[in-house]
Amino acid sequence: MITISPFKALRPDAQHAKQVASRPYDVLNSKEAKIEAQGNPASFLHITKSEIDLPESIDIHAQEVYEKAKENLHAFISRNILFQENKSCYYIYRLIMNGKSQIGLVCVSSVDDYENDLIKKHEFTRPEKELDRINHIKTTGAQTGNVFLAYKNVDEIDQIIHAWVNEKNPQYDFLADDQIQHSVWIVSDDHTIEKITGLFKTKVPCSYIADGHHRAASAAKIRSALGNNATKEADYFLTTLFPSNQLHIMDYNRVVKDFGEISEKDFLEKLNISFSVEKVDVAYRPEKLHCFGMYLNHQWYRLIAKEGTYNNDPIGVLDVTILQNNILDPLLDIKDQRTDKRIDFVGGIRGLEELERRVDGGEMAMAFSLFPVSIQQLFDISDSGNVMPPKSTWFEPKLRDGLLTHLIF
Repeated sequence: MITISPFKALRPDAQHAKQVASRPYDVLNSKEAKIEAQGNPASFLHITKSEIDLPESIDIHAQEVYEKAKENLHAFISRNILFQENKSCYYIYRLIMNGKSQIGLVCVSSVDDYENDLIKKHEFTRPEKELDRINHIKTTGAQTGNVFLAYKNVDEIDQIIHAWVNEKNPQYDFLADDQIQHSVWIVSDDHTIEKITGLFKTKVPCSYIADGHHRAASAAKIRSALGNNATKEADYFLTTLFPSNQLHIMDYNRVVKDFGEISEKDFLEKLNISFSVEKVDVAYRPEKLHCFGMYLNHQWYRLIAKEGTYNNDPIGVLDVTILQNNILDPLLDIKDQRTDKRIDFVGGIRGLEELERRVDGGEMAMAFSLFPVSIQQLFDISDSGNVMPPKSTWFEPKLRDGLLTHLIF
């Protein structure tokens, strides 16, 4: 069974919450972050994307960037924008997007559980992204990024959380610029805290990383690196647990920089070996498994995987696997999506327009739209000990950074 714990969150006063709350550091590039934080000195992006306060020529992974994050974090505390809770609490976080509500429990989860695979993974991490989080945490002493965990819902836990939400007033409640409602309740009652902790320890055998593999991996490596100097807080990392019956996975699409050693003509011809290929007049979002959209040279195509070109095991049946085994590897010579610089990933929330923009602008040669993975597929693969190809799942809505931060020293 899993171990969770309340914690003393570093958080903003209610009056500053909307200004502080920022989109996760890994869904924005530096340019986008700078624009988003413009005119808002309280934006948490000054901590999670601190390169925005340094010259544009700076390497975003330079130690100077992490030192700036530490400086900005301390400045937020000294200016009373952020303060630390005086007792350990749980927090309930509700998001409402397009009328759909999603409620999770913010807590800290055990690094031991992560290392012992009670917190299950479904993808490998990318080394450079892992190192970035390690350096950020090591320098600031703060876990600023939340790891999004799923668990198979338990009625007793649902009842406690929903009763609290219905009977208490939220500490934070605001509509963000993207029209997503964010509400946070503080669970400070000792009896309720004890009951929640006990229910997870007796009713929840494992949890699953939905989003945040790099943040979880970096927390474990930080504790290991600290060795005998590790604090008790370093035994835990910042998480939000959502019951599986509330989760929605969006598509996670791909863009590719070039055709490698093959010509565009040969590429289109060889696609017919494994796919039926059809031109379509509008941007194509796949409506079922094993269908793909492809965009190149201002033209959309619908690709349908032919029978016999994929396996029906939990990994082989995934569309991200079919794409890898039948297009990316054999035709474009992309062997490892985690490390190859010729491929990038575009979350479904950005829409098919983002795929068109990156191809039409000349940055990329082609784009692929995929059908979303299901939550049951994620559970099945994690339970089997297998991993998906990287960036297979995109969850929305996203938790905001800055509302609840976990300090490890």
